[in-house]
Amino acid sequence: QVQLVESGGGLVQAGDSLRLACVYSGANSFNRYGMAWYRQAPGKEREFVAAVAWSGDRTEYADSVKGRFSTSRDNAKNTVYLQMNSLKSADTAVYYCGASLSAPAQALRIMDAIVYWGQGTQVTVSS
Repeated sequence: QVQLVESGGGLVQAGDSLRLACVYSGANSFNRYGMAWYRQAPGKEREFVAAVAWSGDRTEYADSVKGRFSTSRDNAKNTVYLQMNSLKSADTAVYYCGASLSAPAQALRIMDAIVYWGQGTQVTVSS
């Protein structure tokens, strides 16, 4: 069974930075999974934030975070990261890590492509 555990959320001020981490555990090798970050703000639908291909050589970003957020993976640590800079109040949400076996980054823009989800970590940005 696949387990994804996010960490790194918290309360920060606008303009600050945070780094989220998502640790994978499961029977298959981590480097076979495309990984994505989604977020859900109160009263809104879950939306795509960023993704990194199973190979690590391709990333995708939502327009709202492009240039501010970056995602990367460390296959030796079974971990994917989301570095968030220049945070805005609009970034306040629960952030979820998702995984899909052998998925390219572009495919992970579609929520239905995500097979496994973490429990989420709260990010609150005060203005």
